[in-house]
Amino acid sequence: MSSSGGKSTQLSYLSKSTAHHLANTIPMVEHGGGSIILWGCFLAAGSGRLVRIEGKMNGERYREILDENLLQSTQDLRLGRRFTFQQDNDPKHIAKTMQEWLRDKSLNVLEWPNQTTLPIQPNRG
Repeated sequence: MSSSGGKSTQLSYLSKSTAHHLANTIPMVEHGGGSIILWGCFLAAGSGRLVRIEGKMNGERYREILDENLLQSTQDLRLGRRFTFQQDNDPKHIAKTMQEWLRDKSLNVLEWPNQTTLPIQPNRG
């Protein structure tokens, strides 16, 4: 690891099958400097792909990301179709074209409750 001006670089050579093992990760906390948008998936069998999103995410881009990465991640982890896909009710997730894509791929999707359908508990205070 080298350090200059507060920035550091570390080079690692890991196989794809061990790249996301806890022993091969470096925890760090940084403050300020902007943000990035990522898509990723994780399963009990391990971590799937992690994709950096350039620009604004929209429904078409989201579908492309799933098409290129979701099934490949499950294949890399030797799961085949033995998984349940979960996402929230973001408009791009529940768009008609996205729902059609999920049906076409015959994916098992966990339904996410709409916030308006959550039970309201009476205040008993």
